[in-house]
Amino acid sequence: MARIAGIDLPKNKRGEIGLTYIFGIGRSTAQKILAQANISFDKKVNEWNDDEQNLIRNFINSHFKVEGALRSEVQLNIKRLVDIGSYRGTRHRNGLPVRGQRSKTNARTRKGKRKTIANKKMATK
Repeated sequence: MARIAGIDLPKNKRGEIGLTYIFGIGRSTAQKILAQANISFDKKVNEWNDDEQNLIRNFINSHFKVEGALRSEVQLNIKRLVDIGSYRGTRHRNGLPVRGQRSKTNARTRKGKRKTIANKKMATK
């Protein structure tokens, strides 16, 4: 089993797919990494030998910010926006969509489950 950046990569997946299990590495980045290491995209993760694993591991550590470091950087960027009180920061604080989507309808992923508010009953005379 290949362990890179603290993540156990799935054994039976192709190399370019397996690398995407690491936070911060997508499909195109995985292809660049494998091309740099001269490893076929179709070669499965469990077929990599120790030299290839070390080559990939060293390349990722030297060229990319992944997993914990990247997550903390993203959180610090969001905290900075909230602290300076920018529009995007206030949207983050209120749990609303940040990138200009409509929020009158939809936006359920950000807003959470609907909170129904009952109408006040009219006083009878």
